[in-house]
Amino acid sequence: TVQSGQTLTISCQVSYSVTSYGTHWIRQPAGKALEWMGVIWSGGSNNYATNVQGRIEITRDTSKNMVTLRLSTMTLEESAVYYCAKNTQWFIFLTTYVKQRMCFSVSE
Repeated sequence: TVQSGQTLTISCQVSYSVTSYGTHWIRQPAGKALEWMGVIWSGGSNNYATNVQGRIEITRDTSKNMVTLRLSTMTLEESAVYYCAKNTQWFIFLTTYVKQRMCFSVSE
C-alpha cells in the first residue's frame, strides 16, 4: 500500500536478458482497461506515456536482470494491478489494440 502523494516503487526480476529485450510496464485499475505506462529498451533508453510523463522513471539492473518502476505523487485513482512485460511483436500488437480500445472508451 502506498499513501496518496507518495512514490510507488516496484521491481520486476525477469528471466530474460534486459540488454536483449525491452521491458514495458502496464497497469489495470479495477474494472478498467489495461494502460501502457512506459518502456525501457534493450539499449537502456526510455519512452513514457504522456499522462505519467515527469512522474515516472523506469530503470534496470543489468547484473540482476531486474527492472524497476518508480511513480511519484501517486493518486487514489492510480490504485491498480501493475505488470511488467517483455517486449515482443505480440506485446506491441496487444498494446496498440488496447490503446485503440482506450480511445474509444474515452470518447463515449
